[in-house]
Amino acid sequence: MAIFNPKRRNTLGSQITIALYRITQAIEHLLRERGKGRYLSPAQIQALLFLKYARPGVCTIGGLANRLGVTYATSSGVADALEGKRLIQRKPLSEDQRVIMLVLTSKGESEAEMLEDVLDEIEAAVNALPDAERVALLHATQAIVRHLQSAGYVIVYEMCWGCQFFQRDAHPADPRGPHHCAFMDAPLSELNSYLECPDFVPAKN
Repeated sequence: MAIFNPKRRNTLGSQITIALYRITQAIEHLLRERGKGRYLSPAQIQALLFLKYARPGVCTIGGLANRLGVTYATSSGVADALEGKRLIQRKPLSEDQRVIMLVLTSKGESEAEMLEDVLDEIEAAVNALPDAERVALLHATQAIVRHLQSAGYVIVYEMCWGCQFFQRDAHPADPRGPHHCAFMDAPLSELNSYLECPDFVPAKN
């Protein structure tokens, strides 16, 4: 069904799909408008926020490409532009010098902090809904994301606390961190437990 044809937009599913499409248009507009004043493209804004909150091990050109849903070459171009603006720098991973990490500079940290409210208008619209509608919307959108994730169209990054691999206070005396990541089989610090990770799998209730 061609949902872009208004004559075909007569089912609940097509109307919801168009509404989601319009929300993505609004998000793209917000990113573009914010970027104009800061000389940043929407992809560069997303990259800065990704590098601020993602687990360090995935802050690479490849990890950025996965997050943005672009090619390695495009991701590299985004990183080059940010590096030219002195917002990020490339650093070898201490455990494996062959792996090059993308790290925010102090200027990049400040820039990312100033971009964090870019989606506040969307959140305000959501918060204006009655509680019951927000709960229903959360469950519905999560189901849509899971479907898109299983089809390979999106990679979900979430923080550790809701993940089935997260073991809270597994070894509180370990100086490397009180928690444990069963996926990495390694201790996890409190700070790193709040970072987003592509290996996230929702914990079963």
